[in-house]
Amino acid sequence: MGLDQGLEKVGIHVLLACEIDKVCRRTITANRPEIGLLGDIWKYSASDIRKAAGLKAKDEIDIIVGGPPCQAFSTAGARRGFEDARGNAFLRYIELILELRPKYAVIENVRGLLSAPMAHTPHAQRGEDWQPEADARAGGALHHVLGLLREGGYGVSFNLYNAANFGVPQSRERIILICSRDGDKVPHLTPTHSQNGSFDLPKWRTLRDALAGLDPKAGDHAEFPEDRLRFYRLLSAGQYWKHLPEHLHRAALGGSLDSGGGKTGFLRRLDWDKPSCTLVTSPTMPATDIGHPEEDRPLSVQEYKRVQQFPDGWMVCGSVTDQYKQIGNAVPVGLGEAVGRGILAHMTHKTEQAPAGFAFSRYKGTDEVTWEANTRLVLGLDKKPAKTLTKSPTVRTPKVPRDDKQIALFALEAA
Repeated sequence: MGLDQGLEKVGIHVLLACEIDKVCRRTITANRPEIGLLGDIWKYSASDIRKAAGLKAKDEIDIIVGGPPCQAFSTAGARRGFEDARGNAFLRYIELILELRPKYAVIENVRGLLSAPMAHTPHAQRGEDWQPEADARAGGALHHVLGLLREGGYGVSFNLYNAANFGVPQSRERIILICSRDGDKVPHLTPTHSQNGSFDLPKWRTLRDALAGLDPKAGDHAEFPEDRLRFYRLLSAGQYWKHLPEHLHRAALGGSLDSGGGKTGFLRRLDWDKPSCTLVTSPTMPATDIGHPEEDRPLSVQEYKRVQQFPDGWMVCGSVTDQYKQIGNAVPVGLGEAVGRGILAHMTHKTEQAPAGFAFSRYKGTDEVTWEANTRLVLGLDKKPAKTLTKSPTVRTPKVPRDDKQIALFALEAA
């Protein structure tokens, strides 16, 4: 409920939650017993939802927010998209937005949604001459969703946001769509921090800031196996497997040493003076270790809560494994707060604009205007402008904005 807590911090009152996971439902009830709580989204009509929220048929709904299951679109998973039951839950969420007609709707998801196709073809089923069909091209899923929302009269803006730019002591990139029933586009979120203090903003908050006052010897945590601990004992804060003596690299990583990429998540100790890496659902998965800077263990549940900005007194039900999963899946509170501020500003006509040229994430071309222009080219809906071979000395050819690198990124991720 990080997104909900962020909205509450700016004065938005939450009436109803929807959660299918039994342990998560226990956590919601333990912390917010006064709100309505629904289960499987497929079992409820729009009228059922209104009733559970205590609303009459003609009562206005200000905001609906949600992070439909993201695994179907994650670049780390099988990427079945809308062929996956979880991807179809995403479409059900869109249907309910259009039926309930809130003034604003928020959709939070992983970066992979930007490049997810309508249908994914597994690598094992692709021959040497394989070319994606129209429904297997990068960006098709989000393009379809935008079409549904716009047909329903909603204006949609989105971008890929790093939560660190909103005071969260964690580098976590998520796409956030904000939909406005009046057809307007809500401006992009206004950052409160920047990486190096640029734009006259405070610098990113660090892990040291987040964990201040916590006893490192207390708390509930998982354990690294001994075959990893023997290497952790050789590493200091901010280091990972590459900082081990070279003759130990093979023993430390095994066959993973031959895989591509930087493998920065293997045997990783966090840096005190940087934001945490993205918290995942388990801090002990070999390729995404989240090791304490000094202690020979992963971050504890209590430290996870601090990084996600949950109050120390927030109850998380279930086993330690369950608790890691719930916190790791949450939206950081500070990012939720930024969403709430942006919506309230638009609602009261006090909209602020983000500084010109501010980099919201590591990637370019992730705003709705640039992304859609590039994606329409990928999907074959628009033709790429022909290159000008000669240039008239008297007539200047206008440049058409495009981003070939981003198109290549989409194509690469889809593959």
